[in-house]
Amino acid sequence: MEIDFSLYNILIVEDSEVNLFMLKGILERESFHVFSALDESSALETLKKERIDLILMDVMLGETNGYDLTIQLKSMEPYQHIPVIFITHLRSPEDVVRGFDSGGVDYVAKPFNKMELLQRIKHQIRLIASNQTISRQTEELKEAILNRDRMYAILAHDLRSPISSLKMIFNILSVQAETAANGYSDMVNTGNDIAEQLFSVLDNLLKWTKSSLGMLSFIPQKFDLNDLMLGVVETLLPTAKLKNIQVDLDLQDGLEIFFDVDIMKSILRNLLINAVKFSHSDSHIKLHLYQDQDWAVVEIIDTGIGMNMEAQRQLQQQIFSQDVVTPMRQQGKGLGLWVVYHFIRSHHGEFFFESEEHVGSKFGFKVKLAHDDEAL
Repeated sequence: MEIDFSLYNILIVEDSEVNLFMLKGILERESFHVFSALDESSALETLKKERIDLILMDVMLGETNGYDLTIQLKSMEPYQHIPVIFITHLRSPEDVVRGFDSGGVDYVAKPFNKMELLQRIKHQIRLIASNQTISRQTEELKEAILNRDRMYAILAHDLRSPISSLKMIFNILSVQAETAANGYSDMVNTGNDIAEQLFSVLDNLLKWTKSSLGMLSFIPQKFDLNDLMLGVVETLLPTAKLKNIQVDLDLQDGLEIFFDVDIMKSILRNLLINAVKFSHSDSHIKLHLYQDQDWAVVEIIDTGIGMNMEAQRQLQQQIFSQDVVTPMRQQGKGLGLWVVYHFIRSHHGEFFFESEEHVGSKFGFKVKLAHDDEAL
């Protein structure tokens, strides 16, 4: 990597004017921009005024020493990142260790060899240049990821409305198709299932990207969870009918919670779609809603394919990662469950699941019941 050394500023802290003049000449011939200081106060003054990339520090500085000055600089936030190379007559292992302990990155023994000195300095400058490149590329990558998430949010938002309209149309047609010929009814139910799944994917994507960007707003309100669950189940019945799955309801009336209605619909929709997806045809899915002290508890139980212990472990790692919005790393797997977990947790609730391979799974959550004094 070619480096323009004229872009880097070096501060020489040396109490000998002869050594200072010699060091400055060597570095300036290599195109470095050089500043000099004969003592601690002038060194600190230069650091306040100029951007310094590297410090050549003499150990013996009259009343003070380079070790103490380096310790002082490393305790001051603006200067902590500046590498310090000691120039010293001291060569004992104890002095070398003391130099590194005080925060130095290297040392050159006096009388120094010009080529060795330059190589050590250039090595540190190359490290600085590499770190700057990494930092710049990191920021560029963060910006690229941010732009990607913005694009996802815009795309999901723009597609959500037409897919939502299509879903409503298929819901209506599914009801009317009950009295029609079987072939027509099956096609309508299939179309309704596709629209429902597309809407769920886009809804999850929109919530994921908005959460990642810090753009998702919550509008909690007080509502009856039983009524909301009945509405969600009704929209998903055509999907269950495609596999001849019966949805059994065991719901307790009058359980009110203080929650974002749209988020709760997404949570229930994701859990129900997963239950249907992984259930066998001609089976049952049970929805259970009950009160447990101050909590409303929802359980969705299927008798489907279930999961082995390794699959459960991977799922836990994927959706229980604290504050990490990365459920899409495996071709989108787990995005719906991440939405469930993330938003239940953000509303101070608890998400849980248990499963047994070839037997079935139970996914559920618990949220606090609403207090009488919470706003409607």
